Amino acid sequence: MAQIDAFFKLMNDEGASDLHMVAGQQPVLRVRGDMERVKFRAMGEDELKSMLYEICPEEKIKRFEEIGDIDFGYEIPGLARYRCNFFWQKYGIGAVFREIPSKIMSCTELGLPKVISRLAQLPKGLVLVTGPTGSGKSTTLAAIIDEANRTRKDHILTVEDPIEFVHKSQQCVVNHREVGTHTESFSAALRGALREDPDIIMVGEMRDLETISLALEAAMTGHLVFGTLHTMNAMKTVDRVIEIFPASQQGQVRSSLADSLKAVVSQTLFKRVDVKGRCAALEVLIATAAVRNLIRDGKTFQIASVMQTGKKYGMQTLDDAIEGYLEKGMISPNDAYSNCINKAKFLNFLTKAPTDFTEV
Repeated sequence: MAQIDAFFKLMNDEGASDLHMVAGQQPVLRVRGDMERVKFRAMGEDELKSMLYEICPEEKIKRFEEIGDIDFGYEIPGLARYRCNFFWQKYGIGAVFREIPSKIMSCTELGLPKVISRLAQLPKGLVLVTGPTGSGKSTTLAAIIDEANRTRKDHILTVEDPIEFVHKSQQCVVNHREVGTHTESFSAALRGALREDPDIIMVGEMRDLETISLALEAAMTGHLVFGTLHTMNAMKTVDRVIEIFPASQQGQVRSSLADSLKAVVSQTLFKRVDVKGRCAALEVLIATAAVRNLIRDGKTFQIASVMQTGKKYGMQTLDDAIEGYLEKGMISPNDAYSNCINKAKFLNFLTKAPTDFTEV
């Protein structure tokens, strides 16, 4: 048993999502969004480095000492997996660990809209799950992949950095590939994927032009592709995909995206006030004929109004999802106001002036 496993056990017991360890400081847990110091002494540089290196593969240590930061996965059987990041900072070594539950929750258990589980049954196309860091994108995506794994008879290929949720093959054959361990990069893995007979491809992060281009190509050639982006809502997601390409290619990309896009799920995580825990407010865009035409014509600013009128297809705006939670007393008015799109709509819920003076 590694020394650091005791901190992971504490993390699990406290329901923390993240553990921060920095030389010269006490360990810190992120519990329901808030940072809370652990009652433990501040560790020195050498002590912390020894503890961290104990769980890090040797080739990753070498890479870390060359470039200054690394990502890798670590698992404690029967407890959880952890996404680990080591980095150098002003006062020495630091590390952040994100807990990945060993049990994959279903769409129903997560309380996701019914249309989300239906995305797992799509024959082909591109589905994007987006949101800020720590908003639960990986959890939602894992629930969708799990639905496909249980109900389809296909080949699922995931490309991640590092591997997070581990799916055991059920009805499907599931293969996990980790960037830096099993493949050189996301783009290299996607180029190889087209020769590996996949039906469903999950890209852990679409972070650059080449990866996005290859994901679009895979979706256009008859595969079902799931990917994540760090964008705030559906409209900005569509714009982000298009704008990463050179201006000379954007017209063609609009057409390709209009043809291949099936859905965008954008989510924001909220701290609950009625019970301990958090909940995700989802914006859902389904690529109907009207949405495709807006993308093709460069009128993405009109997507929000299509979502308002497309509820029968399972669409919903982020503000509608937030308002629903607010009316049920699940989240605070201040959190709702801070994360909504249309600020004026939520002013009446506030008992005092908004704290964000830039929005006044």
